[in-house]
Amino acid sequence: MPPKLALVFCTVFVLFLLRLERKQSPKVSLTLWIPTIWMLCIASKPLAMWFGSGREDFESGSPLDQYFLSSLLCLGFFILARRNFDWSRAIKKNIWLILLISYMLISVLWSDIPFISFKRWCRELVAVIMSFLVLSELDPRQAMQSLFRRTIYILIPFSILLIKYFPKYGIQYGRFSGTQMWVGVTMQKNGLGRLCLIATFFLVWTLVRRGQGRDTPIVKFQTLADVSVLIMTLILIIGPGNQYSATALLSLAAGLVALVGLTWIKKHRLSLGVNALTAMMALIICFGTFQPFIGGSTVSGVSASLGRESTLTGRTEIWEGLLPDVMQQPILGSGFGSFWTEANREKHDIGEAHNGYLDVLLDLGFIGVLLVSMFLLSSCRKAQREMRSDFDWGSLWICFLLMALIHNITETSFNSFTVHLTAVLLFMAISSSSPTSCVTRGVS
Repeated sequence: MPPKLALVFCTVFVLFLLRLERKQSPKVSLTLWIPTIWMLCIASKPLAMWFGSGREDFESGSPLDQYFLSSLLCLGFFILARRNFDWSRAIKKNIWLILLISYMLISVLWSDIPFISFKRWCRELVAVIMSFLVLSELDPRQAMQSLFRRTIYILIPFSILLIKYFPKYGIQYGRFSGTQMWVGVTMQKNGLGRLCLIATFFLVWTLVRRGQGRDTPIVKFQTLADVSVLIMTLILIIGPGNQYSATALLSLAAGLVALVGLTWIKKHRLSLGVNALTAMMALIICFGTFQPFIGGSTVSGVSASLGRESTLTGRTEIWEGLLPDVMQQPILGSGFGSFWTEANREKHDIGEAHNGYLDVLLDLGFIGVLLVSMFLLSSCRKAQREMRSDFDWGSLWICFLLMALIHNITETSFNSFTVHLTAVLLFMAISSSSPTSCVTRGVS
């Protein structure tokens, strides 16, 4: 099939999926497209790469992306003002998030690149405002599910299209090995792995609920559409040959096992201790934080069983090289978004630590790790309480938290709310507030 014709067919298919989704979410306003577009952008390549401006400068970013995000930020503030959003109540309900965001801003003061650091912090502010827009919907949970479906329905089919018909955009090759790697709409293989992790779990969760009669599809072909997209997602997550994202697969397996376990506990009317899940999450955070300090020895066996090197595909060497930098400013870090400068990228020949906890340490020090941990653990406690009134939503929330904690042991997303997986955690934490708690009047 000619690539242009394939593009037409893919576009028609995506529009059909979005039409089904619109009927599935009758309470969602058109305004939800604003956070949806933001989520689509952070989960894929920057706008500068799509529209021919070339690769953005790593430190200053591209003007096109900056103008776009500034527009979303202003539009978000305007809509929240029209909806009479209750800022004080929203802040009180998300105090650990506000403390974390505030500390990120304060850390700009000791950054070596304060202006760039501040611009990167503004991107975090955009993420928070987008999550508040979801909260301001008449039914935030329905809005959140709509946002999930929209991003999945758009990004998964177009990833397949790029890989098959536009390999210039959808396929990359290893810098040294020359091995083919699928990236689809994302920047690199692990980004596609994150996208597939989120999409697979949400679709499985949806289909399980539907099969058990707790989620009746409004339109006739909704289930068939979800199954079709799920099959596409599984094809993407497996990848070509041995080039799958092992971390994404392991995290997905953990999430599915957790979902089965929570369902079994509910079925047999057992009760988890008030602090049981929180304690388990805290142990995983400690485990992930100290892996770089012990050379990743406790996860090397898992890596080998997944067909990867015992060095976690070079991650142990990366961690060893970064530890001296951590110890230079262990308490405060180098300032938000300030460690991975061009100089440090050249020095370490890489652009991230491949451990989310270590990347937080580099930027925000142990204080930052503590605040990130408290945000995650407070979300876990809220999710556990949520399971008492809405088991499905609470279990989805907890499983995403678990998958993110595991994923960040060998990949990075906790250092920013503008990474797809962490953005999902932020949106779920915010959207789980009471629909009327922070909004006086909704506006379409």
